[in-house]
Amino acid sequence: MNLADLRFAAEPYYRPVGHEVALFEHAHAHRLPVMLKGPTGCGKTRFVEHMAWRLGKPLITVACNEDVTAADLVGRFLLDADGTRWHDGPLTVAVRQGAMIYLDEVVEARPDTTVVLHPLTDARRILPLDRKGETVTAHPDFHLVVSYNPGYQAAGKGLKPSTRQRFAALEFDYPDEAAETEIVAHEAGIDRTLAATLVRIAGRSRALRARGLDEGISTRMLIYAGVLIRDGMPAAESCRMAMTDPITDDADLRQALRDIVDACLP
Repeated sequence: MNLADLRFAAEPYYRPVGHEVALFEHAHAHRLPVMLKGPTGCGKTRFVEHMAWRLGKPLITVACNEDVTAADLVGRFLLDADGTRWHDGPLTVAVRQGAMIYLDEVVEARPDTTVVLHPLTDARRILPLDRKGETVTAHPDFHLVVSYNPGYQAAGKGLKPSTRQRFAALEFDYPDEAAETEIVAHEAGIDRTLAATLVRIAGRSRALRARGLDEGISTRMLIYAGVLIRDGMPAAESCRMAMTDPITDDADLRQALRDIVDACLP
């Protein structure tokens, strides 16, 4: 893996909503592992990409799911033309070479993955490769970042207190109306009036979380809808395709969301 290919040549757009940039910079300076918590589509991944660019660090991203094991992160012996040979996983590459690694939705991975992280998240900063009989000391530039959505996890999944207490945490949520309007207008390439309308729809949808909706319309979904409208697609149909229909299969909730769209669009 060539880390030079994992550096951002251009700045990933991110609009700060508080002091998260400065807090992350100080955490990085002291190599404190960072945990990002917040709903889907609120900007956690974009924030990490922006910070990697800002700090000039290569970024390795792993999208965690129930099939991700410790071996997937650390590495394993594999057969090739020359016989059996060890291949470093993405975590080991980051530890050896000094990259920032981002484990997205870390709680979705198998429980053994978080145990692997423990010796990297305290003063030891080591990664034991038990199958290889090697202990890797983390490069001075190695930095560990994880994220998850505390409001929507598979049953029985979550971070243990022994893991949580090893991380500094940044709490994310959807931006306030003005900031979200600015973000949607910039990312979708639409005017602020349309962006503000989409944001109002999202705000009203988020109020339905107390009435059975798992999550409201995310900032990401607003950008998707804005892109479709920018390309000339009908506004109502674009909102249904990108915003209201994907987030629920419940007919009553879906109709309620469609009614919000119809009421907000001019």
